[in-house]
Amino acid sequence: MAMTQTQRLGIFLALALVMAVTRGAVHTHHFEAFPDASWGVFFLAGFWLRGTGRWAFPLLMAEAVLVDYLVITGQGISFWSHYCVSPAYWFLLPAYGALWLGGSWLARRQAGLTLSTLGLAAAALLVSEAACFLVSNGSFYWLSASVPAPRSMGAWMENMGDWYLPFLQVTALYVGLGAALHVLVAQLTRALAHEGQTR
Repeated sequence: MAMTQTQRLGIFLALALVMAVTRGAVHTHHFEAFPDASWGVFFLAGFWLRGTGRWAFPLLMAEAVLVDYLVITGQGISFWSHYCVSPAYWFLLPAYGALWLGGSWLARRQAGLTLSTLGLAAAALLVSEAACFLVSNGSFYWLSASVPAPRSMGAWMENMGDWYLPFLQVTALYVGLGAALHVLVAQLTRALAHEGQTR
């Protein structure tokens, strides 16, 4: 579905709003029913905003860091002394980049609302989410002072086993909501175009 620059900007702003609200809520424990949508946002942005990575991806990354900074310092904690912030924090760039690339890869290969597109979407999500998790979890485990020594490959595998499924479920939930919205808009657009032709 071809989009105008205005539509792309609208999608970007909607995704940025979802990420700001849910990412901030996780840190402040407000609206805990809404888990952090960041991973789903980067995947969906890669799909819907493919070709705008030069401005959309850096802005979403800057927003993620800004939300973290504002929430952490707003609690009276130094940003760099927070549990989640360590040298591993910089690895969010390639981790989120993997999600963006997964969505972008899907956008180039999807063939409309078909079963093959659904299969490609599932594969793209699983691969890009696994890469994101491996980079973000691995960097945190091996580089963060918050993880007690001694560290071992076995303990890391156990840690990944504890956290992988919840992260996959949350990401899949938001991507599924985005996919449902995409299908709804595509069907509505098609119906309106058909109605316009029959008049």
